[in-house]
Amino acid sequence: MTGQYGQANQETRTRQAADLDTVLRRYVADPTANWGLGTFGAVAEFHRTEDEPASVTTGAALQVVTARGALRISLTEDVRAFAYELPAAGDSWHHALALCVPAVRTALPYRSVLAECGPDHDALRPHDRAAVLFNLGLGTEHVDVCIRTADPDGLACLRTGLGRALLVPDNPLMPAILRLSPHRVFVCRFARLEVYQRIPGHGERPPEGPHTHVLPKLLRHQRSHATTVPIPEGWVPCLSLHPANPVRDTLDRPRPFDYVAHESFQSLLRDFGDPALVRLKETVIEAVRADREPDGVVRPASRAGRTTMRVALRQLAHTDGHRPVLAAWRRAFDRLEVTA
Repeated sequence: MTGQYGQANQETRTRQAADLDTVLRRYVADPTANWGLGTFGAVAEFHRTEDEPASVTTGAALQVVTARGALRISLTEDVRAFAYELPAAGDSWHHALALCVPAVRTALPYRSVLAECGPDHDALRPHDRAAVLFNLGLGTEHVDVCIRTADPDGLACLRTGLGRALLVPDNPLMPAILRLSPHRVFVCRFARLEVYQRIPGHGERPPEGPHTHVLPKLLRHQRSHATTVPIPEGWVPCLSLHPANPVRDTLDRPRPFDYVAHESFQSLLRDFGDPALVRLKETVIEAVRADREPDGVVRPASRAGRTTMRVALRQLAHTDGHRPVLAAWRRAFDRLEVTA
């Protein structure tokens, strides 16, 4: 029995890996998909426009390169995907597919000071491979946050700060890095994301397309992700896929409800979501569509359960907004102050 169970478990993992590979091949070629690689307080984002020239490779490694940034994914057998949805501002919601690795296997060589790593032989564009990579030493365990430059003045400036913690108040190097605006390179065990666009100045909005965020106040928490993101215990998210949102565009502006985008993510949720939360969502949808009142329905004890109900009801407002009973459900479960 043990051998049969182990074999079945391995077959399940193999099937999930094959399904994930198919999903990633589809979305790496999809210009409406957004990607984020990083940790709580430091993240690199990649997205592109539909008319933007891009080189897309879907071989053993998946890769997309534009003039503004690039992404490479090389799946390993221990990567697991977890799909989730979260309420957002107004009546909208976010969704994502988080690619995670076991917490016990995430640790990269720990760095707490600026370090020179030598020429970046793994750069995704050949002409960047002679440039020098520097690890910023932000103390992040599952992602290396780096910058890269071939500029002689930039190299001389960065080398004055080697061996020092970057984010301490008396280090003048951080403002210098902002002025130099080198390439940013974020790396985890199975992916690399590069940003070539300049770093915006103080008070400027992040540019459209690939960009990065480094937020020292959040980094101090030493968390891999926000507490609102329902990642199972024992797993650490490294790379997130954000397919087209049915109610927000790539600049996070409201747009008319896109039923195709909605159904596309619901398929991912059924395949990679928490089965208990998927069942809860289906139960809510079935109850509303059967015109049952919410009287007697118990509010879920977990934050993940409560947010699942809120998202389900917001989506029903778009797909089944004509149902009078929906207003009662939303008054009961979508206007609560979530404090736990």
